[in-house]
Amino acid sequence: MVVYQVGDVVKMKKGHPCGSNEWEITRTGMDFGLKCLGCSRFVLVPRPKFEKAVRGIVSKTDTTRGQ
Repeated sequence: MVVYQVGDVVKMKKGHPCGSNEWEITRTGMDFGLKCLGCSRFVLVPRPKFEKAVRGIVSKTDTTRGQ
């Protein structure tokens, strides 16, 4: 099971109409809040749809910061 965190950058299977397919996670839970890195558009995606559409994590946030 992959753990997604706020601030992670993920690559999706389908591209956004702006041409980018990389998204930054801004919210996790039942829905995922995603911000397009190409045009800064914000969308909410239900968890099952997100987990099916994600191709992989491009970069992870540093979880050891602040300790």
